[in-house]
Amino acid sequence: MKQVRLKDQVAAVTGGGSGIGRAAAIRFAQQGAKVYMLDRTPEEAEETRKQIVDAGGEAKVIPCDISKPEMIEQAFARIAEESGSVQVVFANAGINGTMAPIESMKIEDWDQTMDINLRGTFATVKYAIPHMKEHGGSIIITSSINGNRVFSNTGFSAYASTKAAQVAFMKMAALELAQYGIRVNAICPGAIETNISDNTYPAEDMEEIKIPVEFPEGSQPLEKGPGKPEQVANLALFLASDESFHITGTEVYIDGAESLLRG
Repeated sequence: MKQVRLKDQVAAVTGGGSGIGRAAAIRFAQQGAKVYMLDRTPEEAEETRKQIVDAGGEAKVIPCDISKPEMIEQAFARIAEESGSVQVVFANAGINGTMAPIESMKIEDWDQTMDINLRGTFATVKYAIPHMKEHGGSIIITSSINGNRVFSNTGFSAYASTKAAQVAFMKMAALELAQYGIRVNAICPGAIETNISDNTYPAEDMEEIKIPVEFPEGSQPLEKGPGKPEQVANLALFLASDESFHITGTEVYIDGAESLLRG
């Protein structure tokens, strides 16, 4: 079987301190990439960096809150200064945000989810482009089954809206950037074993809008449980590599058929 490799390439990963971002950073490094982790929790990303370095890989951590565009711009300027260009960008960082009825959701809570998930993705792509145009490369966005195939998670109107918008933005970017040899795709995970629930804030009045939904036993038909970050990382590696050179403007679902039950 042909080995997929990112030898001598530079990869930028947002949210590399945990979950999918951590697994992808490790996977990219295993395949020869020099990995920069842009993370608002640099102490967690530092643990990932240490694991990569201990295994013989190369990685650096740049403190970066993707809700602050100036930090993203500065991060890519530093990467370009140190490494010349970027070939792979994994716009992965995001939050579930506030779960609340539309009527009672606070505007500032809506804005926070938009700023991190949607504007943060836009800014990550925007500031990466100048450092990718010369040689081309791959941009991968972490979206979700929510907002694309699944709409049964009541209270997630802000989150689902950002995830649907990420896919629309990905398609616009794929067409615009194709002339530079830059491919843009999105990954849409279902339930994955991560700690994103730490960034989920259910409102007290959620019960008022809850709609009872019964699923067949085992809501992930393929494996009877949530997926693993490493499985998503393998997909990210494929989309980052030349193995997927003719794929752009595409969302790929990775959910063990979960969304086919829940749509």
